[in-house]
Amino acid sequence: MAKETVHIVQAYVAGRGKGLKAEQQIGCKTAEEARRKAERLAPLREGVVAFSATADVELGDYDENPDILFKAGRLPFPFDQA
Repeated sequence: MAKETVHIVQAYVAGRGKGLKAEQQIGCKTAEEARRKAERLAPLREGVVAFSATADVELGDYDENPDILFKAGRLPFPFDQA
């Protein structure tokens, strides 16, 4: 069980009604790369968040408290919290 830090950009588009639909996650090599990609996507999407988390990628076990690097627009829970 090897834990590693992953840097992810998650973008959202409008779904049914007032809902949001998640696009495919974008994995990045560094936190800075994730933040830059999220900033570029922000004007083009309903919402976008970049975060870093500790994970066991093989098991799909991610940290419950990711480190938010950037967020903009409408986001679902838990990213909508301050």
